[in-house]
Amino acid sequence: MNNFMLTASMMCADFGNLEKEVRALEAAGIDSFHIDIMDGRYVNNFAMSLYDMIVIARVSNKPLDVHLMIEHPRNNIDLFLRYLREGDTVYIHPEAEYHPSATIQKIIDRGMHPGIAINPGTSVESVKEQLRIVDRVLVMAVNPGNASQMFLPFVGEKIDVLLHLRKKMGFELYWDGACGAERMLEYAPKKMDGFVLGTTLLFGKNAEYSDIIPAIRKLDFSYLKKESV
Repeated sequence: MNNFMLTASMMCADFGNLEKEVRALEAAGIDSFHIDIMDGRYVNNFAMSLYDMIVIARVSNKPLDVHLMIEHPRNNIDLFLRYLREGDTVYIHPEAEYHPSATIQKIIDRGMHPGIAINPGTSVESVKEQLRIVDRVLVMAVNPGNASQMFLPFVGEKIDVLLHLRKKMGFELYWDGACGAERMLEYAPKKMDGFVLGTTLLFGKNAEYSDIIPAIRKLDFSYLKKESV
């Protein structure tokens, strides 16, 4: 079995049956739930809300992986931290905050894993200081704000740089966006710590989550062929 974590991008789930989706994913062996919070300002879209996050936290004891795509997260982060648990992860975008290290400290003080999300256009050099104080780095393979986007090839070079820095700086590295079979087959052997799964591999397939998730752990993507049947 491959040693990487799988987190479900819940903005791609069936919101008409959110509790059912959470329970099915949990039973199928998902490691955590990735919750994209968008404010329509930092990104040009609205996605999940504080209340969606609360529902998922109530239904499952699995860790939450909260990705704040909002302007000045420090102004509102207490609203989210209040409902999270020790061991959950909170990512902020450094560009969205005047003093990202102060916001990261608030996450640490509440016993959660602090993280930063790095956009495709953000250089590693510009966030190097934050890499030393976070537990996790979410590297965006697409621009944030929407699902089902095309992979941006130059992100691969950035990931290679981050993989080199990971051991020295002590963070875990997660892939987010356009996470397909080709990408996983290339980067899982490079020891990525985790992958965020959306519509490319997990949601909207002609297969059960209980079949899909074990197959992905084995890097077996034969279930995708069923979509053309």
